[in-house]
Amino acid sequence: MSTEQLKGSCHCGTVQFEVRTQVTQATRCNCSLCRRKGAAMSPAFDAADLQVTSGADALVLYQFNTQVAKHYFCKHCGIYPFHQTRKDPNLWRVNLGCLEGVDVYALEASVSDGASLSVVEDA
Repeated sequence: MSTEQLKGSCHCGTVQFEVRTQVTQATRCNCSLCRRKGAAMSPAFDAADLQVTSGADALVLYQFNTQVAKHYFCKHCGIYPFHQTRKDPNLWRVNLGCLEGVDVYALEASVSDGASLSVVEDA
């Protein structure tokens, strides 16, 4: 599957970005955070393939459990646009629902077992 240069944003449009990634295979994760946010994520891509074009100052960092993965949210609308992965800090994933022209409901998604990576019970 080829990668595409795509544009994305949070809900309010404050955070805007460009990313080069595949759209499929979409992934959902079963860790406690991802179960609650319900996002369909892109395949992992290199950190250099993500460029925040505006609103970087509106991004808020959230970390939990091992404090390795870095989940970013817009401080104005609360939407999660992307995160740095726990398995490899050079790899990122984007919330496919934030990308222009992508219908996440039309994509098939696998489930990643993030819950098994937890060091905290029920995380």
